[in-house]
Amino acid sequence: MNLSNATLDDLPKGIKRPTYDRTALTPGIVHIGLGNFHRAHQAWYLHRLMQLGRAQDWAILGAGVRPYDAAMRDRLKVQDCLTTLIELDPKGQSAEVTGAMIDYIEIVEGNGPLITAMSREEIRIVALTVTEGGYYVTASGAFDSAHEDIQHDAENPDTPRTAFGAIVAALKARRASGAGPFTLQSCDNLQGNGEVLRQTVVGLARLSDRDLAAWIEESCTFPNSMVDCIVPATGPKEIELVQGLGIDDAAPVTHENFRQWVIEDTFCAGRPEWELAGATFTDDVHSYETMKIRILNAGHQVLANAGEILSLPTVASCMQDADVAAFFAKVEKDCIVPYVHAVPGMEPGAYAELIAQRFSNPMIHDTVRRVAFDGSSRHTGFVLPILRDALAAGGTIEGLALVEALWARMCIGVREDGTNIEPNDPVWGALSDAALAAKNEPAAWLAQEQIYGDLGQNSAFVAAFDKWLTMLWADGTRATLQAYLAG
Repeated sequence: MNLSNATLDDLPKGIKRPTYDRTALTPGIVHIGLGNFHRAHQAWYLHRLMQLGRAQDWAILGAGVRPYDAAMRDRLKVQDCLTTLIELDPKGQSAEVTGAMIDYIEIVEGNGPLITAMSREEIRIVALTVTEGGYYVTASGAFDSAHEDIQHDAENPDTPRTAFGAIVAALKARRASGAGPFTLQSCDNLQGNGEVLRQTVVGLARLSDRDLAAWIEESCTFPNSMVDCIVPATGPKEIELVQGLGIDDAAPVTHENFRQWVIEDTFCAGRPEWELAGATFTDDVHSYETMKIRILNAGHQVLANAGEILSLPTVASCMQDADVAAFFAKVEKDCIVPYVHAVPGMEPGAYAELIAQRFSNPMIHDTVRRVAFDGSSRHTGFVLPILRDALAAGGTIEGLALVEALWARMCIGVREDGTNIEPNDPVWGALSDAALAAKNEPAAWLAQEQIYGDLGQNSAFVAAFDKWLTMLWADGTRATLQAYLAG
């Protein structure tokens, strides 16, 4: 059965569906980056509110800024922007069709339709899910004003290339028309994601219009948030799964039976009552996001590179491997948990145990390739801050040094069984060159200052990294993991 508004009443028995009138919904949010995570997480929270008869004027207009986003737009438009969510619980799966998104803005060069949509007075929130590496930030955490995309948008503010350029152009139009500011909401896994978004938007605006930049900084709000739900990429397996339910959905989403959204309550133009759908509002988002980013996101990097080298296809298969699972548990306990503070209702050790259970869910086909993607952003954002804290505290760094050595070994691009690892990073070529040089001279990997900064001169870290990378090449991954576990 083709998924559409017209067929909602004909969905197979047991499939939940919107109980609200989608034709009566009006937009309040533009969301840039309509990947699986957004549709399983933020859009679901809004859908849940709509099921309660609320937030009918907060529907989502989807958006993208790159040519490849057009393929997702085509898939969703043909089914009236509906999405089938399939929850994968070891105790059994369930499914529902969600409908909080009502349109997908046309994608064209110069982003004119997106700018026009964000300029509409009824749009009060512009949210983004553009990946951790999509905010034009240097290795030191500063705004990368020299990036060619940023330079283009500064020189061509009316026909921008980036989402941030389109946002600046829309805010300029809103200031002129009297529509006023909107809230800018990052939904990516970044420490202080609201502040990072503020830095990028204001920094870009300042390059072309300093008065506008000052107005944005004073008038717009940028709430920090923490988002959490494991959402695999969609492939043939997921398409087959939704078709097995009797639904022809071109873009279904599978997800685990866990969601968390912690948000700072700073919205300059109002917001949906997300707390009624289970979101947490707090002034201390930082503690929640530190716990999640360090234990879960850094934990993914602990697993992914070892799994890729050993030809373990998924996170769950890594957790089923005795050596890799034991490595994960030891690094979490000795190297990560000591640098995480408790949050209300959850101690770091208990959270690490929860993450281990979630990673072990055999129903979730979350590939190591997906979680290893863009290591140049994820190691710098998730792993290296913990390493710096451990060095400052005089704690053990052996496990984290081995994590970095495994990443270097993976970036050679060949698994231990001889199969190739396809490029999996925006700067894969540079990483592969450094990894090849490091095979004989480990310090060559740490010389990547854009990643490691001054860590490449820290004698304790350099010595530990050298030891582990040398052992990986001499003895293999399994023997190296076992040596670490025995230490």
